[in-house]
Parts: sequence; C-alpha cells; structure tokens
Amino acid sequence: MSIQFELTAKTRGQTGTSFSRRFRRDGKVPAVIYGAGKDNQNLLLDHLEVQRNLEVEAFYSAIITVKTDNGNEQAILRDVQMHPYKPQVQHVDFQRVSETETLRIKIPLHFMGADVAPGVKVQDGIISHLVNEVEISCLPSELPEYLEVDVSELNLYESVKLSDIRLPEGVELLALAHGGEDQTIASVVAPKVVEEVEEAAELEAAEAEAEAVEGEAPSQPAPEEGGDKE
Repeated sequence: MSIQFELTAKTRGQTGTSFSRRFRRDGKVPAVIYGAGKDNQNLLLDHLEVQRNLEVEAFYSAIITVKTDNGNEQAILRDVQMHPYKPQVQHVDFQRVSETETLRIKIPLHFMGADVAPGVKVQDGIISHLVNEVEISCLPSELPEYLEVDVSELNLYESVKLSDIRLPEGVELLALAHGGEDQTIASVVAPKVVEEVEEAAELEAAEAEAEAVEGEAPSQPAPEEGGDKE
C-alpha cells in the first residue's frame, strides 16, 4: 500500500443511544473494533479526522492503524453509518487483521487506457464500466490499493472480463475462485446503448449478490452494542 492511514481513538465505557448522541454533538464518532480473537472494544474517533479520511478512495481498502489507549491495532474498515441527510458520520466498524490470516475485502478497479482505445478514439464509442469494485482474498501484507484493468486495446463492442484482470502475487479474485461466472466488467458500446447495458449489469449484480447471501453464512457475527448506532 502506498498510503498509510492512522486514526487516533479513545476507549469509551458508555454505550447506548443517548451517550452516542452526546458524543456526536461534541464532534466525536462512536466506533467499535472487533475480530482476531479479541474482545470487542468501543471507541471514540474525531469526526473531522474520520470525515477527511473517508474522502480518500484508498481508505476503504487499506490496512488502518487505529491508535488506542491500549496500543495500536491493525484493522480494515468494515462499515460506515452516515446521517440520512446531514454530512455526519454516525458510527464506524473496524475489523482487526492478523498478518498470518487471509482477509476478504472489496477493492476498486482502475480502468487504464480508455482515451486511446480504438473503440473510443476512432469508432466514437463510450467505455461502459459495469463493475467498479471486486472482492479479493489475500494476506494483509499483499493487499493492493486497487486493481488495474487495461482497456486500451478495445474496439467497439469488445469487452474485458474478470479473468482479464492481472492479479498481484498472493491475491485471489473470489468471484472466480470456485468456478464462478467470468463476468464482463467493462465494454465499448455505442452511446445510445450505454444506459441499457448499465441497467442490465446492475440487475445481474443484484441477482448474484442475492444468491451469494443465500448460499453462504457470515464468517463472523456482527458486534452488538446495545443499539448505540442510532
């Protein structure tokens, strides 16, 4: 990873809706860190620091150093709750990582070479991004910031699929790990069909996610905090 992220956190003993509202009024964000065989730990973060980091794409797929009263923890961001209409972070979940344990995380795709693709430059097509992030499996030390997808050779109506992604050593694409469908992730299409292609891709992704949820139990139960996320 090229960017190192750190957050300073304080341990909080109080939980519950009323305490959480008071913390937020004071510019703090209630948070929890869990996993790696340790007890859940309730934390408080500085809202401005969290908000600033959330504006950086790499933050969502990075190993974050959470500096607590009890020492530093290595973790990944698992969930962020935002206020329904205010630019306010309501709650953050972190999952601890172990250097010896494989983790599963979604990372973004960066499409390279769209401006020189024949289908765009010569044939007046448009690159349609059907998938913008993928779930991978790797050790924390091998976690990439993003995956590059080369579309520079595409002609009109040609596409790239999941199997075309060049994976760094030690990184596994979970969608293909167990014989899954080699999904199209980007294609060059005529402008008038872009909307139809994107709608079909969204439907396909929703159906695939529903099947995955139905067929796979969660590996770890979500932490319970007595409803203090409200």
